Amino acid sequence: MGEKNRSMQSSRVYFFLLLVCTCRLASGQLFGNVSYTNPILDQQGADPWVIRYEDHYLMTFTLNDNITIYRSQSLTNWNNASTKLVFDPPEGEAYSYSLWAPELHEIDERWYIIFTANADNESPPPETDMLCDYTCPAVSHRMFVLESSGSDPWESNYSLKGQLDTYDQFAIDGTYFQHPTGLYHVYSCWYDKYTSWPANLCVTKLSNPWTVSTPLSQRTILSVPTLPWEKTPYGRPTNNRLSSNEGPQQLTNPHNPNRTYIIYSAARSDNRNYCLGQLELVGQDPMNVNDWRKTIEGPVFYQNALEEAYGVGHASFTTSPDGRENWIVYHGMSDPLGGWRARTIRAQRFEWGDDKDGGDPSFPRPGYGPYRVPSGQV
Repeated sequence: MGEKNRSMQSSRVYFFLLLVCTCRLASGQLFGNVSYTNPILDQQGADPWVIRYEDHYLMTFTLNDNITIYRSQSLTNWNNASTKLVFDPPEGEAYSYSLWAPELHEIDERWYIIFTANADNESPPPETDMLCDYTCPAVSHRMFVLESSGSDPWESNYSLKGQLDTYDQFAIDGTYFQHPTGLYHVYSCWYDKYTSWPANLCVTKLSNPWTVSTPLSQRTILSVPTLPWEKTPYGRPTNNRLSSNEGPQQLTNPHNPNRTYIIYSAARSDNRNYCLGQLELVGQDPMNVNDWRKTIEGPVFYQNALEEAYGVGHASFTTSPDGRENWIVYHGMSDPLGGWRARTIRAQRFEWGDDKDGGDPSFPRPGYGPYRVPSGQV
């Protein structure tokens, strides 16, 4: 009996140790930090932009009152990241308030931060607001550009280079679209200054990163939120207010550089229905709306209610440290009733299709993990 009891006790101990090891492996505590969970930053955050530069990642996101660059060797843990304040605007300027969605781009051996800002802190005078079809607190939003002092994005200082011409009309979430035919500005726009919603995707050509060369008559509207999933809430007979196409980002297939996309955000950014849509450039002219193909079957990345991952959107794209994997960095919320303040920054690996032309991006279902860390991350 004693021998049998000892055997049973040993089996229980073995089972307990196996269970402990399994749990630790799932939480990344065994054999090094092999996994992570979302969010990747333990604070509120939205509109993340992440790139890899040399042996670090650099990130910017919406802080509203300034622009700060974060630097980390880890893509999936930013809690101990270094920070560098690069722009702290004075009051009373056209760019003093509501600094949104800064992005850091390398163009011709300099670094440019393109960002949205506002002159009136979301409170336009009644004489302006009354001209809008709907209430329009963002009517004064425009696009601005900072330029680096050198070729290193972290070591450089940044100065205001200028305002991008959006014809004195609403403009948010601007990005650079780099193409063999030139440099372009893709941003979220209204039809005209006071139409308000919907917010569409517009494109203009640039002669340099801070100068628009396209007259208003030649500005192209690439996408309008006409599909049900681009509107919030679903099902209204008239549903333009806060229906949006915004947050555009260029994404090029690494296996076939002739396949390039704009992944954009749709619906309303403060609730559960925020999601990602897709445009592909199937022709040669980014300014020709007929050279773009829109995925109309549904969003390519959207809420996962089973895991309480809501309002997922405004993404950027990067790679693992060894360059072997593709990663999407985005914001989302666990509380769909919390509004804009409920958003946090998350990251997940994504794949590319395997057809003869290189395939479309294939995004995962959003969630919290644990997930395996990026390949090559220490």
